[in-house]
Amino acid sequence: MNSMLKASVAALALGVASTSAFADGLSGDLRIVSDMSNPAPRAVMEGLVADFGAANPDLNIELEIVDREAWKTQIRNALTANAPDVVNWYAANRMGPYVEAGLFEDVSDMYEDGSLPGLEAVKGAMTLDGAQWGVPYTFYQWGIYYREDIFNELGLTEPTTMEEEMANCQVILASGRKCYAIGTKFLWTAGGWFDYMNMRTNGFDFHMELARGEVAWTDERVVQTMANWAALIEMGAFIDDHQSYSWQEALKFMTDGDATAYLIGNFAVAPMRDAGLDDSQIDFYQFPLIADVPQGEDAPTDTFHIPAQATNKDNARAFLAFVASAEVQTAINAGAALGQLPVNADSSVDADEFLEQGFDMLSTNAQGGVAQFFDRDFPAEMASVGMEGLQEFMVFPENVDDILARLEEARQRIYE
Repeated sequence: MNSMLKASVAALALGVASTSAFADGLSGDLRIVSDMSNPAPRAVMEGLVADFGAANPDLNIELEIVDREAWKTQIRNALTANAPDVVNWYAANRMGPYVEAGLFEDVSDMYEDGSLPGLEAVKGAMTLDGAQWGVPYTFYQWGIYYREDIFNELGLTEPTTMEEEMANCQVILASGRKCYAIGTKFLWTAGGWFDYMNMRTNGFDFHMELARGEVAWTDERVVQTMANWAALIEMGAFIDDHQSYSWQEALKFMTDGDATAYLIGNFAVAPMRDAGLDDSQIDFYQFPLIADVPQGEDAPTDTFHIPAQATNKDNARAFLAFVASAEVQTAINAGAALGQLPVNADSSVDADEFLEQGFDMLSTNAQGGVAQFFDRDFPAEMASVGMEGLQEFMVFPENVDDILARLEEARQRIYE
């Protein structure tokens, strides 16, 4: 974070801190372990601690920043031995092992007592067993990014239903192009397609039940999801040999105009621009409706939690409320900082059309809830087995019965 941005973050944060009881006049200690180790996130984390400390000069804050990948194997030990007061992690089922082990503090009271205004849309991502176990601090949208110039050439408009999506796809195929770029070499992109097909076919709540192992993969509702997806696969909507490409390699099909759209996260916008596309050539729309069910959205979310064995829980709660406040959310998610979306619906975003569209969609139109993506919502072993099956399905959709039977066998083993 450069000095100008850090000053801007500080000014906004201190404006909140000086007028809010949650961040004013605290004393004692506050120990934070953060995995925001890359340069920009690290600067944001250090700025947050500096700002919170400036508003609370009698508070002794100790910040330890650890490597993001290493933290994935270190967190359990950290939560049990001399636990800090605040840690970073992820939302939804990725919290599950630590919630079930009694290692994360229940912070439902913060959502009930007015400490966290503006977080209604993301509350579900922090909920397990009817309670909330942390607060989010940043997320980003998924959706369909498309070549607006090619749509204009072909006389197409943004679809809102799967019927309209498939009608557009027929026109695109007739023009000699593919409808969708995708690279499934590393499996997870197939998980994104399943997330949306399932949430649009059966709804967000059903998708989460499946992720928790409460529904059989051979259930007729999952079979219908696969049938809806197969209709696109069998019409030739996806690029050929996608299993040979990473998501970055497959992006070239879209930037070269050989495919018109990509279901992907907002992180793909920068590479599209770097490849020479300007914002008049690319646009974004929400994944179309299939059934009359509340729309859920994939929006991977990073979070703060209070360990159950923390010593300074009141100070930790104050810090979480501070981070989640609208003004601080606006500042830390700005383009020069995290460059993602604030989780607080009362925040504002940079003047970037994709961030603005994503913020509007997630703040007002994610009626079903916010999912975290297949490999976060499903337990790690189920996610691995599942994504292998989903990639196979995209290449051999006729194997669907065998694939679902294998995934069901894995479900019964993994969730026992």
